[in-house]
Amino acid sequence: MEVQFREFNPFDLWIWLEFETVPSPMERQYVEEVFNSWFYLGKLGGFNAENLQVQDMGVEISYMDYDTKVSDEMMMAPMHNMAEFEYEGIWGRCWFDLGTSDLIALDILINALTQLSRELIVIKNLIIGGENEDWPITNKRQAMFAEEN
Repeated sequence: MEVQFREFNPFDLWIWLEFETVPSPMERQYVEEVFNSWFYLGKLGGFNAENLQVQDMGVEISYMDYDTKVSDEMMMAPMHNMAEFEYEGIWGRCWFDLGTSDLIALDILINALTQLSRELIVIKNLIIGGENEDWPITNKRQAMFAEEN
């Protein structure tokens, strides 16, 4: 799977997948589950790079003291919104507002899609950001979560 980055705006981000063949309904379900799971973790603030206490500790974490007060002192880092996943031929796309989530979220998504491509459905290209000349973007987005007042 090739990974490309184009113009990046975390508050108005399209993610594109080019498949080897037109994905079957079951393959679409796998792809959508990855994106939905990723988004829900992001919506809950799971991609906050300021609070990586376990990662920062190293490989020896036995009897580690985890400071639960650290997260109370940090700025929240939730994703804000996700549209419905769309397909057209061998292409799939989805729009996101990544909010204040940290860019570690993209690394985690790339890792998950790489494994999905190896095991279940061949993804030729993952394009993060920008536009796709083969499939123009319209301004109409159906968000999964309504904007909060």
